[in-house]
Amino acid sequence: MDSEKIKSGILGIASGVVNGLLGSGGGTILVPFMQKSLGVEQHKAHATTVAVVAPLCLVSAFFYIGHQAVDWGVLLAVSVGGVIGGVIGAKLLQKISGRWLHWIFGGLMLASAVRMFL
Repeated sequence: MDSEKIKSGILGIASGVVNGLLGSGGGTILVPFMQKSLGVEQHKAHATTVAVVAPLCLVSAFFYIGHQAVDWGVLLAVSVGGVIGGVIGAKLLQKISGRWLHWIFGGLMLASAVRMFL
């Protein structure tokens, strides 16, 4: 088995654990790792991450639904906005340079980290 497949498998496990444990966050691991360790271009790393995280979210969601841990009213309200935002974000991804995408992603990660500690 080649080292890229091993790295990808380890990355999948790590992002799955983070996604299942924290309810999100797989992308914060996936995007930088894909770029640095797998050599995936910035835009493709973001797009691929969305495709990878989708099934992880479904698996986690079914588990949480089974344990009656989902607030259905919040789910429906946030999902409507999330779908709209997802369309807007996907369109913007194609128009933003890799440099700006890098800065925006890093800024959001930094802001999230600071917010978690305050």
